[in-house]
Amino acid sequence: MFANHIKELRKQMNLTQAELAEQVGIGRTALSKIENGAYYPSAKTMKKISDVLNKPIGEIFFNTDIS
Repeated sequence: MFANHIKELRKQMNLTQAELAEQVGIGRTALSKIENGAYYPSAKTMKKISDVLNKPIGEIFFNTDIS
């Protein structure tokens, strides 16, 4: 299972899955699968998510600690 911190960061920014998905350019279902670790996003999608959440890719997708 692929772990990430998208859900926590998304909630900190008061964004819904639909809002974040739209800003990233993917479907809400795809975002849900990424958040739940069921789908590993492409590098392009990781970059878009990091741009919207204003966090480095490593902090979102590879860091075990979230602050």
